[in-house]
Amino acid sequence: MKTFPIARPVRLLLVLFTLSIVSSCRDQLDTSPLSSYANETFWTNENNALLALTGVYRGNIQMAAVPSTNAEYSATDWWSYHGLLLLDMATDNAYDRRGDNSGINQLTNGNLTSSNTYLSNYWNSSYSRIARCNYFLENVGKTPVSTDKVNRMSAETRFIRACQYFYMSQTFGSVPLVTKTLTPAEANTLTKAPKAEVVKFVLDELTAIAPALPRAKDLPSAERGRATRQAALAFLGRAQLANNDFAGAAATYQTIIDFGDNSIDPDFQGLFTGTNETSREIIFATQYAKDLAPNAMQQHFFPAVNGGFVLFNPLGSLVESYEFTDGTPFSYSDSRYNAKDPSTDRDPRLRFTVLINGQRFLNATYNAHPDSTRSSDQLTTSKQATRTGYTLRKFCWEGQTGDLQNSGIDLPIIRYAEVLLSYLEAKLEAGAAIDQNLLDQTINAVRGRATVRMPKITEKDPAKLRVLLRRERRNELAFEGIRLWDLMRWKIAADVLKGDFYGAPFPGAKNLRAKNATTKDPYSRWYVTSKAFRAGTDETWPIPLGEVNINPNLK
Repeated sequence: MKTFPIARPVRLLLVLFTLSIVSSCRDQLDTSPLSSYANETFWTNENNALLALTGVYRGNIQMAAVPSTNAEYSATDWWSYHGLLLLDMATDNAYDRRGDNSGINQLTNGNLTSSNTYLSNYWNSSYSRIARCNYFLENVGKTPVSTDKVNRMSAETRFIRACQYFYMSQTFGSVPLVTKTLTPAEANTLTKAPKAEVVKFVLDELTAIAPALPRAKDLPSAERGRATRQAALAFLGRAQLANNDFAGAAATYQTIIDFGDNSIDPDFQGLFTGTNETSREIIFATQYAKDLAPNAMQQHFFPAVNGGFVLFNPLGSLVESYEFTDGTPFSYSDSRYNAKDPSTDRDPRLRFTVLINGQRFLNATYNAHPDSTRSSDQLTTSKQATRTGYTLRKFCWEGQTGDLQNSGIDLPIIRYAEVLLSYLEAKLEAGAAIDQNLLDQTINAVRGRATVRMPKITEKDPAKLRVLLRRERRNELAFEGIRLWDLMRWKIAADVLKGDFYGAPFPGAKNLRAKNATTKDPYSRWYVTSKAFRAGTDETWPIPLGEVNINPNLK
């Protein structure tokens, strides 16, 4: 008997059931997902179909109904907070407090192997979602509703499936391309499709389904969280950028811009603290709800003094990327540099993104100084506290009270700011003429939001503008799970993710950590780690060892 897993909906993306996750490709792709309803009697009305669609959207994102049970200790999904945001800890933006041997750090520090647990996490979550999508698409047509409704639900499901293959193609490269429900025997003998074939599938699917999805302006508030035409086009643009189809990407992003449904929100910080979740800037997001389907971001991100696990540790290289308020690059030799508060006279997004020693958070002073032995946030190599001297402010809401695992803050997946910056990149790399109007429409619109107000970019020389644009992407999109993908597609990961990485500066500190007795940092920064990204190897993740053991065709 074929059955389908369902759950009680809150908003469309909120579900209160847990689908067990197993390690083999066979179990992720077979024909009998866990369920509580018989397939023969399930597809009888629209409500049931929407319940099934809820399960497709939900994927493997951990949203327990009971607070204090929501902490994610692995990447449960590309769109979960652990699976998306924490990927920045594999870059030059941040560091995983759990140390050099953590699975995330090993993705890029020269120690990546096929037994890395994060590979299995992402692989299993993707194929579990894909199996749900295939099953839904094969059955939703049985529902006695209008063709338009079936087409829309099918388009949403195809969007989600295409996004999974987008992520898989960008990380694993060549992977099985499965578009139907499989028997266990079929799943165990799958072969990999070439990366180019997987990418083409993504491009074709997103192009085909976009017209069947509603525009953002036409989406009722009760349906917030469902995929829109803009969401499909934004992922299409990402795929085109990654495929070096810059002219195609420019045209795709131009379409989103011409719709006029989206805009840059004046409140940068509110986009990430749950206070501005209906913003026209947010194109697609994972939905959460306090008490109903919460997440534990605050538990993992808050400072120790506020009960947090301090898992996410910004690196000094990101802090050093933010410009001074007049638009000049940061320098330790600049007279405006303040060692006690490096955010002084800097791009306001730095304060919105990183919590710096001595700053206030939740009516307390964040004290990470390595000599502050009585502080729970003291910078050491042993406390459950920062490993860089910095901690996360983005996504941390100071209005959070009580259980830190009971947060309703949504998780932006695509923002209009990314669309504008990607549009400028596509035009630049396509060789289009760059004029001030284009700069004002894109990068300056992002920099000019009311709570940021950084000076306008006027540089039109392609080589110089590329440097400014890439820095802008890094600073604007920091900790949103974009950085690793950017480094990979720009083919600079091997250059950027190599060498020594430092944290905050603490001049005069007695307990300042150095790499060794002979290597002293001239700026008195805390030594964090060294990376040795392997060019030609680490750009593509190996297929998880457990999958290859089951099916040697995947080797």
